[in-house]
Amino acid sequence: MKMDGKTVLITGSTDGVGRYVAAQLAAGGAKVLIHGRDQARAKNLADEIRRQGHAEPTFYLADLSSLAGLLLPALKAAAPSRIVNVASFGQHPIDFDDVMITRGYNGGRAYSQSKLAQIMFTIDLANELKGSDVTVNSLHPATYMNTTMVRQGGITPISTVEQGGAAILHLATGDDVAGRSGLFFNGMYEAQANPQAYDVTARKKLRAISLELTGLG
Repeated sequence: MKMDGKTVLITGSTDGVGRYVAAQLAAGGAKVLIHGRDQARAKNLADEIRRQGHAEPTFYLADLSSLAGLLLPALKAAAPSRIVNVASFGQHPIDFDDVMITRGYNGGRAYSQSKLAQIMFTIDLANELKGSDVTVNSLHPATYMNTTMVRQGGITPISTVEQGGAAILHLATGDDVAGRSGLFFNGMYEAQANPQAYDVTARKKLRAISLELTGLG
């Protein structure tokens, strides 16, 4: 895996599969921007990578807010570039009459609905970026990886962090997915998301709601 000269931003990279992917990309020569809510964990990961001999390629980033408006221009300028969104195979259709699930709220449904929304956003962004040489894909990396979140949730892990990490790295660096965009993967293989993801009208509704909620409309 040769990543010399590449810069990679990984959100949630201080624990679990994000941490694993960050370390692997740094070992491949990439400049890795570490992002996480816990500054101590971020510093710990940066120090760990430096001890492995990758001091120069590694940077520490605690807050993304100042970069939010710069990411797409930077990706276009550095093209070919890739965006990988870590979603889930657990997806629930969005009820546009009750997007916030105010009637009969269920945490599992909220999670699954958010993951489908992420996939819908991925497809829309891929269409928006056509011709820019920036690709964007989403994936379900693995099922119940052996992470802190899974264990604390009382769930017996099924997959390893390494399995999920390999699937993410495949989309980030694999030659066979170069130039391919707007797709959903289950692990290493292309798959179909919930049918609502391919509904143009539903995606337009979701985008309008998102812009309104974020004040960007």
